[in-house]
Amino acid sequence: MTSILTVAFMAFFVLTGGASAESSRVSVQIRAESVEEVQEAYSVRLTGYNAVPAQTDSDPMTTASGAYSNPEIIAARSVDLAGELPFGTVIEFVIPETSKAPCGLSSVEYLVGLRVVADSMHPRKRNQIDILFDNNNVVRLGGKRKNPAVVLGVCKDIEIRVVGYVDIREIPKTQTELAAQIGTAVLAASN
Repeated sequence: MTSILTVAFMAFFVLTGGASAESSRVSVQIRAESVEEVQEAYSVRLTGYNAVPAQTDSDPMTTASGAYSNPEIIAARSVDLAGELPFGTVIEFVIPETSKAPCGLSSVEYLVGLRVVADSMHPRKRNQIDILFDNNNVVRLGGKRKNPAVVLGVCKDIEIRVVGYVDIREIPKTQTELAAQIGTAVLAASN
């Protein structure tokens, strides 16, 4: 809300030519309670990956954007989404009700949280987001311990929303720091 008011004030200042005596006769009324933030939303395929050479490239600890491969924060996007989701875009996932969740999303939901788009996928992938998981984490499923990326599988038609942007050179290290930077609640457990 604050950012909308700031933008509205800046627009008023620019449109009226600054704070000159002649422009002070122009009045603009802003009703803060009627302004709603519009979040861009996309329906995508959702998968998971680990920072290992077999799933990335020869330098799995560095993302395509040059950022560190932090499994608590990073997500990759397919190259066709580069225009809509440039590096530094912060996204959240709309998690369906647990009983209706496709794939293994309900089993890894607590590991998802907010994500910064900082990596890119193979060009053959289309309309897809890939969540980076810690390759040492395990999730219990059916009495077995499995990697979260494997448990997640391929989820179709998962809604994501753009909730902010961060400088790709200064990505927060934890979910708590990321949430504080963009001003939202933490959606995943922070280690």
